[in-house]
Amino acid sequence: MASIGMKVNIFLTGDAVTTAKKGQNPPKGYYNLEKMLSELIEQGVKVVACRLCISARGLTEGELIKGAQIGTTFGNLAKWVKESQKVLTF
Repeated sequence: MASIGMKVNIFLTGDAVTTAKKGQNPPKGYYNLEKMLSELIEQGVKVVACRLCISARGLTEGELIKGAQIGTTFGNLAKWVKESQKVLTF
């Protein structure tokens, strides 16, 4: 996120991978997680979804929003944790 002078990576696991699914249409008054995640990607945030979690939920790469990638805990997450000054999980 260049606007705050910070590099931000988001690794989606478990049910969180569905936040990267395109075509979401939440009821009025609910957050549109697809839109929120897309805005972060536009600001330079790297978003990677766990390959096993995507597969377990029946999703494919073609169903993900533009800019979201599929990765692995060893290839992406572990590397990011090692390189990061701070790591947040929730």
